[in-house]
Amino acid sequence: MANTIPVMDKEAKKTGDIALPNQFSEAYRPDLIRRSVLSLQSRARQAYGADPKAGLRHSSKLSKRRRKYRGCYGFGISRVNRKIHTRRGTRFFWVGTFSPQTRGGRRSHAPKAYKNFEQKINVKENRKAIRSAISAGIDSNVVAERGHVVPTQFPFTLDSSLESLSKTADVQKALDTLGLKEELIRAAVKKVRPGRGKTRGRKYKRAKGPLIVVSKECPLMKAAANVAGVDVAICNALNAELLAPGADAGRLTLWTKAAIEKMTTENIFG
Repeated sequence: MANTIPVMDKEAKKTGDIALPNQFSEAYRPDLIRRSVLSLQSRARQAYGADPKAGLRHSSKLSKRRRKYRGCYGFGISRVNRKIHTRRGTRFFWVGTFSPQTRGGRRSHAPKAYKNFEQKINVKENRKAIRSAISAGIDSNVVAERGHVVPTQFPFTLDSSLESLSKTADVQKALDTLGLKEELIRAAVKKVRPGRGKTRGRKYKRAKGPLIVVSKECPLMKAAANVAGVDVAICNALNAELLAPGADAGRLTLWTKAAIEKMTTENIFG
């Protein structure tokens, strides 16, 4: 990877070169990137579990003693908790309760709502993973291997003036001019998901397209929201999942000149 890359405006004309900071020269570590992404996903996982009193609401009290006429001793039946449905003298009709192996009983090891799914990761390890994903995102070989349609002049930086684009049509036109037309077509394809996910509110899925990194909140963030597959993020709010969706590193990443300058001056993730 070169230490400097060209700066391109929305007309795909070169306006200069910019030196890349040290964050872009981190070694490619897919194992660290995966750990960081899984840590983020584990913290976003919603807790679930059974009601602590599920299967324990029956009024079952059955004696195992010999001389207790309401007990089960001497009837040749298993000594599990039962509740009485009907009675005729000392003969009872029982059904199983409480015991895990019985119909109407509780589950043996039901999921617990208080279980913690979080996978921890060290701060320095996480920063290293983010730096590794940053460097992978501008490596044309890694990006192409992930499945993106890479422009011929990639890697390049976007001119800071693109942060002021306020219309979706202008963003679409600029990306097409920069050689990302086929990539946007690829990311716009909507496929029906296989499996049970279709019935759980996620019937369709799309491929991830380019990630645009900006220096601050700007009109581009809203303007690019309706371009399928494109995400816009502020440079100091990046994480491994944005840079490597699904823990698969090499997402096609376009940095604005202002974002790289901010990474250099503030040593973000350094």
